[in-house]
Amino acid sequence: MLLAREGARVLLVDPLARGSDTLSTHALMRGAVLQLRRWGLLDEIRTLGTPPIPTTTFHYGGEAVEIPIKPGDGVDALYAPRRKVLDSILVAGALDAGAEVVHGVAVKDLARDATGRVRGARLSDAEGWVGDVSTDLMIGADGVRSRVARLVNAEETKTMSHAAASIYGYWTGLPEHGNHWYYDVGVSIGTIPTNDQATCVFALLPRAYFESRRSDGLESVHQRTLESVSPDLASVVATGQRTEKLRAFAGIPGFLRRSVGPGWALVGDAGYFKDPITAHGITDALRDAELLARAVARGEDDALLEYEATRNALATALLEVTDRIASFEWDLEEVKNLHLRLSREMKAEVEHIRSFDHDATLSRYHGRRRDHSNP
Repeated sequence: MLLAREGARVLLVDPLARGSDTLSTHALMRGAVLQLRRWGLLDEIRTLGTPPIPTTTFHYGGEAVEIPIKPGDGVDALYAPRRKVLDSILVAGALDAGAEVVHGVAVKDLARDATGRVRGARLSDAEGWVGDVSTDLMIGADGVRSRVARLVNAEETKTMSHAAASIYGYWTGLPEHGNHWYYDVGVSIGTIPTNDQATCVFALLPRAYFESRRSDGLESVHQRTLESVSPDLASVVATGQRTEKLRAFAGIPGFLRRSVGPGWALVGDAGYFKDPITAHGITDALRDAELLARAVARGEDDALLEYEATRNALATALLEVTDRIASFEWDLEEVKNLHLRLSREMKAEVEHIRSFDHDATLSRYHGRRRDHSNP
């Protein structure tokens, strides 16, 4: 979307159908809300029924700490859209900017020139069609198990040690009073209001414990976890109606990958993944998308290296504190301090995103479709 708004010729391919859902956290932190507002997309997120989240309450055993969202930068609340909502809005934004978007098509292989620089991709679909496309830059935004990362042999430059397993589902009929995140020794649960008047109810567990109990069934593990941490919340959830089957993610340790090379770049989880226990993945992905778009707009290979360096500088501390929280090797006092560290890093991230407003690398966009007749 951002590159197309600058007049670049963009082809976006996605093996999934438009509007598909995916395993994901939902929470947008302040930086993401700030970017979506500036890109002109926040109003549509609201229009599609994503409720504003004015507070986040952290529950440490019997202690509750409520954090209100301070108005500023045009941001007066947080949001947690379903991915099928957020992704569709972003695709519409890319189409409106002039990008070509093709669903049901995946990258099968890459083409390189004699120097090894990526110059194109071989595409395929489920019906057996195969076609080739040339490119000046191949961007892999294809998730934690990125095929593009494998094809360019992007090595992991930093690998973490811990991974939390998660089980989550959606309930209607629950009160909407902001985010509520609960912590007890060795476990975390919580609720996040989202679309369709539903609330995401999640449980986060050490991966080894989850694997040892998985045969009991997701419903059983999810319910027992809620009851063990907050019987009151478990009782409230029991009064609601679950609208979909529970989903689970067994966990993957976080990492930083080398994310630029001759003719290619990685963004989002393809280049940098951290445990979803801090619900910061979408925010980081949007941040890095803009960092990368600004680097590409400069048109210099050195700018891509600066993208990776800036990404690493903003991501490393977030990655490390998230890994510590995902270890579950803390008591309640320590996890409170870890959240304070996390908050400091998030504030630094927001300040960097604010700096985009004073950088003319990408021109302002006010909803006008770009003229692509002479890109």
